Amino acid sequence: MSPRTLYRRIAAAEVVTWALLLLGMVLKYVTKTTDLGVKVFGMAHGVVFIAFCLVTVLLWVNQRWTAREGLLGLLSAVPPFLTVWWERRLERRGRLDGRWRLGRDGETPTNPAERLVAALLAKPAVAVGVGVVAVLALTGVALLVGPPVGKQG
Repeated sequence: MSPRTLYRRIAAAEVVTWALLLLGMVLKYVTKTTDLGVKVFGMAHGVVFIAFCLVTVLLWVNQRWTAREGLLGLLSAVPPFLTVWWERRLERRGRLDGRWRLGRDGETPTNPAERLVAALLAKPAVAVGVGVVAVLALTGVALLVGPPVGKQG
């Protein structure tokens, strides 16, 4: 899977989970029929949000994004539906072009972040496993810290 394809898919998933969470919020706060949507879709969105942020950092390193591009990529996950706009903007600017720069037979890594990305890309199955563990660990931390805004009830 190319960097472009990976980013496009995770950006779309983030938008879908945002939409489902907003639907859950309508059911909970507007129609007052159920809070199940917020519980289920909130968790799904949180997991995909974390995955999007991790993939953004991965591409930030691999694609040699500027600090501004990387930070805007991370921030694009906060407002609803902005990740797809951000992904398309990067696409138009050619910032998702090419293969994995640090993958097998790719460029030699020059710093610790590049060495980590290169090690992950050298073993895709391990990279997926590390990604899943990282998402689960960060989700656990988020659950311990609590909801992002105020107290949910």
